[in-house]
Amino acid sequence: MPYYYYYYFDPTYVLVLIGAVFCILTSVWVNSSMKKYHGVRNSRGLTGAQAAERILMDAGIYDVRVECLQKGAGDHYDPRSKTVRLSYENYNYATVTAVAVAAHECGHAKQHQESYAPLKFRSALVPVVNIASNLGLPLIILGVILSWNEVLIQIGIWAFALAVLFQLVTLPVEFNASRRAMQSMEVSGMLGVSEAQGAKKVLTAAAMTYVAAAASSILQLLRMILLFGGNNKRRD
Repeated sequence: MPYYYYYYFDPTYVLVLIGAVFCILTSVWVNSSMKKYHGVRNSRGLTGAQAAERILMDAGIYDVRVECLQKGAGDHYDPRSKTVRLSYENYNYATVTAVAVAAHECGHAKQHQESYAPLKFRSALVPVVNIASNLGLPLIILGVILSWNEVLIQIGIWAFALAVLFQLVTLPVEFNASRRAMQSMEVSGMLGVSEAQGAKKVLTAAAMTYVAAAASSILQLLRMILLFGGNNKRRD
């Protein structure tokens, strides 16, 4: 049994608990902010779709489409098809949240147009991370089953580390998109002063979901290193 086990209790579970609590609290904050400002109609009467089209036009971006997703689908920008995709609510409703989210996704479109370095790096990581994230834990488990095969375990840990790196690279991309969103809304005057403050709260809360996900993944990686890294083989 590894030296850090006490009375058959694995203290590294505390890392998992911390990450889970952080993610839950962040989710509650995001849902509360989104819901609150989804109930606030913006004074210009702009839907998310109209806001996105105006921001793209003002930025001189004419080759990006704005599409409506089905209810329940998440907002995102697809660089492959150059499409800003908004949820049904954000596309059709004239709320502060709708405008803020639309402006954020247009921020990604601006990043793409300008070849923003962190976005390019994140895009380059996608195919590698898709494979690594699916192999990391299975390789570690297989390594443990095969009498603590150090090679498989280390490869699994490094694969999981790549997924963590992807989430860390995502942070500057998301924060930069939110900053661009605030600038676009301010320059265009599409929100009033109090509405802009609400939009900032929405974007800040949304950005924290990425912070929470990255922090949780880092804690999980640390736990894997403590449990399986080095020569910490289980002993009776």
